[in-house]
Amino acid sequence: MFTSNFNNLILNADSYKASHWLQYPPDSEYMSSYVEARKGDYDVLFFGLQAYIKEYLQAPITTAHIDEAEQIITAHGLPFNRSGWELLVSKHGGYLPLRIQAVPEGSIVPVSNVVCQVVNTDPEFYWLPSYLETSLLRAIWYPSTVASLSYYCKNIIKNALEKSADNTAGLPFKLHDFGARGASSMETVALGSLAHLVNFSGTDSMTALVAASRWYGMNDEMPAFSIPAAEHSTMTAWGREHEEQAFANMLEQFGGEGKIVAVVSDSYDLWNAIDHIWGETLKEEVKNMGGTLVIRPDSGDPAKVVREALERLAVKFGTATNSKGYKVLPDYVRLIQGDGINPQSLGKILDTIMQAGFSADNVTFGMGGGLLQQVTRDTMSWAMKASAVQINGEWKDIFKDPITSRSKRSKKGRLALIKDENGNTKTIKENTLGSEDNNLLQDVFVDGKLLVDESLTTIRQRTGW
Repeated sequence: MFTSNFNNLILNADSYKASHWLQYPPDSEYMSSYVEARKGDYDVLFFGLQAYIKEYLQAPITTAHIDEAEQIITAHGLPFNRSGWELLVSKHGGYLPLRIQAVPEGSIVPVSNVVCQVVNTDPEFYWLPSYLETSLLRAIWYPSTVASLSYYCKNIIKNALEKSADNTAGLPFKLHDFGARGASSMETVALGSLAHLVNFSGTDSMTALVAASRWYGMNDEMPAFSIPAAEHSTMTAWGREHEEQAFANMLEQFGGEGKIVAVVSDSYDLWNAIDHIWGETLKEEVKNMGGTLVIRPDSGDPAKVVREALERLAVKFGTATNSKGYKVLPDYVRLIQGDGINPQSLGKILDTIMQAGFSADNVTFGMGGGLLQQVTRDTMSWAMKASAVQINGEWKDIFKDPITSRSKRSKKGRLALIKDENGNTKTIKENTLGSEDNNLLQDVFVDGKLLVDESLTTIRQRTGW
């Protein structure tokens, strides 16, 4: 009976990694590997490495870890490098003799460029960089993909606001994270929801708040906010015949000067709710409560429903025309669409409402599964590949170039990332760096020590906040 827990780094790997120390050429000394997103629809917004290092690489490997791993790995049918792991403990106190370089978190990098590079610092541990591939690549690809997708959505909304609104001041709250319940685990929520907060300040994932404090120095600063909001259970508990009272209770409980309250309004008939309950029976309460009512549809074709909802609200509450020539509802009523949102539907909704003459300022969005769960490693074709090996004191470029898939061709050599003379980001070999070149890959972790510890605030600023 195994009694393992999840903090044993030796077991945080694919099974076949346990046999790889026997597969490298004789006299191997150093192995260098890199991480990149090979392709995709979005630029890379790099994020998540600091969380991984703090959570998994700052505690030493112990003899207890080795004993546990040997028991499991040998029973699993694989050889175990006990002497290698014991040497790690006796020679380095269990801390990893590795150098990890990366672009600063929050950097925007075009796909097909190196964003992270790892090499061993002790020649007796040539097998260690690739052993970390499973956990290191996973630690980078998931939060970076979510951050990249979120950043892409942010630019869609920003462009719509620049076209149709007087200003973009509300942008940080225009895409709210609704993904916690749809994510595969709490750590998925912690990393994915936190990655979203690189771009936005709205979330219903409280786990992300804990993660921001744990990994990104937000101990005394609240990184994101939410508001009181109804769900179908709290509305339907009143019964269909008392939907008006359910809505009125929301205004009574949560309305007030400067306050915002969201009410899901399609439990039965969204159009009746807008036309008659909000737009007639409770109209004066909405106008006079001093805050903002946010009406939430939750079904149907998102673009059609949002457009019609705005048109019906305009009839009941009126609109003003802003400096860009678009219609804006009164400040006390807005709409949030949180059903069926992804980058494609988001753009379609905004195009549809602007074509109907409405400013993007009227609508906020929520994204759940489309943000945190409908992404895979293949979304941006993330990979970690060995690119150089030193054998008997000589560095050699290594690479893969499968004839059946040129898209999987890997990069060669020790790598660097620079801005060229035209300002374009470019991956080059480290040994071709000129005196005028600034390598954007910086040391983040060396021999068990985290060298860069940045707050979420600093990372946000890097994205252009």
